[in-house]
Amino acid sequence: MATYKQLTAQLEKLHKEMAAAREKEIEQAIADIKQTIADYGITAEELGFSSKRTSVKKAPLPAKYRNPKTGETWSGRGRAPAWLAGKNRERFLISE
Repeated sequence: MATYKQLTAQLEKLHKEMAAAREKEIEQAIADIKQTIADYGITAEELGFSSKRTSVKKAPLPAKYRNPKTGETWSGRGRAPAWLAGKNRERFLISE
């Protein structure tokens, strides 16, 4: 019967062989895919990949507070502006 050290050495060797075989098979698979794409003239869009990256832009939030002196507004999200710091926010609410 093999010893623990012998078995771990065999296991390590097998892991290395597995990694090398996987890399080789991946390279072959990629080459096959590239060849098929070239043979049939397949585009990225036909494969379901978008050629343009579109980002969804959110509409800005409506203003909730207004500085009566300057007209500056704040939506109530994020860091509070300096003109509102330490003051009662209810006084600056925008009434609709």
